[in-house]
Amino acid sequence: MTEKEKLYDAFGELIYAVAKADGEIQKEEIEALKSVLENNHGAKEINWSFNYEISKDHSIYEAYSKAINICKEYGPSKEYLELINILEKVAQSSNGIDNNEQNIIDNLRKDLTDRFKKDLEDLNLLKK
Repeated sequence: MTEKEKLYDAFGELIYAVAKADGEIQKEEIEALKSVLENNHGAKEINWSFNYEISKDHSIYEAYSKAINICKEYGPSKEYLELINILEKVAQSSNGIDNNEQNIIDNLRKDLTDRFKKDLEDLNLLKK
């Protein structure tokens, strides 16, 4: 599996975590995911990972933790903006974004931002 495929696998796990955050994955969320992934170059890996998480019924915490570690290893990428957009569309599709879903999206933003700020600080320290 390439690094990019691992990243898309993590995206599927994060989408699963957000979709499940309100208690269950609704039909509308699955349909929204299909719609937003129609022209996405990582759709195959994202869908596979999302469906795998559903089949294993992993906890939100397990899915999130595994995925965030992969994202941190992968490093900064403009694809995270696309991921946030997908997460918001999936969460919005079923009665709007609830607090649990929003918390996961906010935590993702914070976790990634904190990590990449630290990476930049470490690079700046090395340059001195």
